[in-house]
Amino acid sequence: MLLESGLPRPGGSVERKGVGDYVTATDRRSEAAILEVLAREAPGVAVLAEERGGLRAQTMWAVDPLDGTTNFTRGFPTVGISVALLENGRPSVGVVLAPFLNLEFTMAVGRGAFLNGDRLPPHRALDPPAAVVATGFPFRDKKLLPHYLSFMQQALYRFEDLRRAGAAALDLAWTASGTFDGFFELGLNTWDVAAGAGLVLEVGGRVTDWSGGDTWIETGNVLAASPAVHEVLLELAAQSPDR
Repeated sequence: MLLESGLPRPGGSVERKGVGDYVTATDRRSEAAILEVLAREAPGVAVLAEERGGLRAQTMWAVDPLDGTTNFTRGFPTVGISVALLENGRPSVGVVLAPFLNLEFTMAVGRGAFLNGDRLPPHRALDPPAAVVATGFPFRDKKLLPHYLSFMQQALYRFEDLRRAGAAALDLAWTASGTFDGFFELGLNTWDVAAGAGLVLEVGGRVTDWSGGDTWIETGNVLAASPAVHEVLLELAAQSPDR
């Protein structure tokens, strides 16, 4: 059955994995299709996938078969599919698809980042007060709220506006494309951020954890932005209460 937007309605196939965390038959079909292609085209490479799990390795695929499942279950078309090859903990190849928005973001280290086949330009120089920055809420772990809410309050003063679309892979891809000028969130998973962060890095943006370090792929605490906006994000993170 289709909504008027063309977005499938999963109906009774929705299962609740945890607070605000859902899985549908579509998640599982998407993941199975991706894993089939990876097994055929890249045999022997480890895979870390949202639904199947897997072991971390120096070289591995990180697979999010449906980013924004809550959006999907409610007919909101900000839904992504994210696949990245991580080598030594950093994305070397990545793709983020938005199937209901007809968007395909791709990147390979040293070869550029692309949207629907068109090369994305380097991050524009932007005065931070004019920036529009994306974020996501730590709905799974309410203990993070004091740290997060302090950050968000100050961000509303320092930037022009904030956006919350509910799919981190797409937030990062849109940060790479210039739709957004930055992105911050806490407690994401490797498969949420790997491909999108690769896109940001490939256009000259910065990606760090909230302390300015390199643990973002493990912790899921991500600051990603053009260089000038990233400096402000780091400043705000340093001013926020300890988690």
